[in-house]
Amino acid sequence: MLIDDVRRGEGKPLLCDRLPLAGVHGARELASVVVEGYSLQLRDEDGFVGDQASQTAFRDLLERWRQRRRRQGNDPLGGRHSRKMTKSALDEVLGRKASEAADVVHGVIEEFAEELAWVIGRFMRHPSWKGVERIVIGGGFPESDVGERAILQTAALLPDMRISVQLGRLGHATDDGGLLGWVYLVPPSLLEGYDAILALDIGGTNVRCGIVKMRMRRAPDLSRAKVIHREKWRHADERPSRKALVERLVEMLEEQMRYCGRKGIRLAPFLGIGCPGLIRKDGSIARGAQNLPGDWESENFHLPSRLGKRIPTIGGEPTVVLIHNDAVVQGLSELPFMRDVKRWAVLTIGTGLGNASYCNKAP
Repeated sequence: MLIDDVRRGEGKPLLCDRLPLAGVHGARELASVVVEGYSLQLRDEDGFVGDQASQTAFRDLLERWRQRRRRQGNDPLGGRHSRKMTKSALDEVLGRKASEAADVVHGVIEEFAEELAWVIGRFMRHPSWKGVERIVIGGGFPESDVGERAILQTAALLPDMRISVQLGRLGHATDDGGLLGWVYLVPPSLLEGYDAILALDIGGTNVRCGIVKMRMRRAPDLSRAKVIHREKWRHADERPSRKALVERLVEMLEEQMRYCGRKGIRLAPFLGIGCPGLIRKDGSIARGAQNLPGDWESENFHLPSRLGKRIPTIGGEPTVVLIHNDAVVQGLSELPFMRDVKRWAVLTIGTGLGNASYCNKAP
């Protein structure tokens, strides 16, 4: 069964009626690219396909390997649960040549690569992914040695599975990708006369809040945009309520605004919010936000409105607040480097597996 609500454009336009036509929540028709689909939830008999290729899935797979070792009386990775092992700790294990612990991690990498290749094959058969020539892998997982090896092994498996697609990695830090992509979603009227925009990237484990300088004098196509200041908060460690998380978002945004004031940076009256899930045209979340604390899909919760009320103006101008899927935004950060293909996509391997596909418009 395939669930593809985003292609049906579900949702009733409310707040977007008062926004510029060039900037609406969950926008899919952009100046140079069309978002063909995102937040797809493909199912098989075991549940959602994407759940088999997330960072959470990797840790669960590692734990299963270790459980088999424990039954034999030996777990070379010690007593700490796999979900609590940091990426750097796993990378350190991987660096131990000719060790039992490294052998376990290598085995898990190989099995995870097979799962990821199979998941890619499923996505490639979906109508919105038809003809995809290149997939950019984002999220926090590929930034580790373990993640990088898993991606390389996946790329090596695809030809044998007769899956013709290139795999690539983000051309910049993952912490920046979910912020940088917003320069392609800002209403054009808000690009002129300002230096930078505010952006949020909300994930199941971390929140990133930053200032994206557009640098249009260096590159009118926004290819030289840069995150000049950001803060990262690992909210999963604190397990805040939904209300507490929103309060912390406001604090992070206000700090970025103060930074701009001190540095003389002209902020556009705009805030972009990247968030997991399917975004309706009215800015509410239809589904897919289950990794966030509390009920983000409630009809009584509207994040753009809540943040807009707390930050009603920037530089004396009314704040335009837009929300979009976090994988879509992260993928758009690669837009300047995808001009040599027609159709491309992104998979973000984090707490869950984010996805989006794109089609470049003719120049």
